[in-house]
Formats: sequence, structure tokens, C-alpha cells
Amino acid sequence: MKPDDKVCYCFHVPLRKLVNYARRERISRASQLSDCLNAGTGCGWCIPILCKIHALVQDGWEMKEDGPIAGLPDSAVEYENARKKYLKSDEKHSFAAATDSAEAQNNAPGQHSQPSRRRKPAV
Repeated sequence: MKPDDKVCYCFHVPLRKLVNYARRERISRASQLSDCLNAGTGCGWCIPILCKIHALVQDGWEMKEDGPIAGLPDSAVEYENARKKYLKSDEKHSFAAATDSAEAQNNAPGQHSQPSRRRKPAV
């Protein structure tokens, strides 16, 4: 994948935006990437990639304009075609280099706790 390739197709979020957000905000969990234009909160396809991006940034990885990124698909076309298959199936998909499914579920964007917002009953 190249820096300007989309990672989240539901919300059109590119790799570069996610990496820069993770660095700037110094996120501690992959789930915090959902605060970057709602990445990972649509179909769920990109969650394993968001976890991989988080791990790479935590390890001090520097994004380059060209060349493959370990653990990410080689091309945007490959990634998009795999997503199309995912959307037609009933199974969750993850890339082989993505973190294991338990970590992906624990760090899934949109899964962090929200404060209770109970309304008082109308009197």
C-alpha cells in the first residue's frame, strides 16, 4: 500500500491520515484510530489493518512514499478486491500479518467504553 491508498473504504480514510493521526495524538490503543474520521466503525474490514498501523507506529516505524509495508497488502487493488469478497461473505477476514483475532477484538475501533447518557424521565 502507498501512503495515499484508502485503508477505510466506508469513510475514505487513507493510510497517511491514520499514521499521522496516531503519531500526533500518541494513541495508546488501536481503537483510538476510530476518532480519525470514524475509521473502522463501518463494515469492520479495516480493523486488522488499523491494529497493524497502531503496532507499527508504536514501534517507531517511518512511513516511506514507495515500497511495501510489512504486514499490509502490497497494492490498493489487492486490498479493495479482498474487501469486496469480505462484504459478500458472512465471515470475518483478517490478513495473515495482522494481530491475532483476540487482540483485534480487544482493540477494535468503536469498542472503547462510552459514558452512560441516560435521560431523566419527563415530568
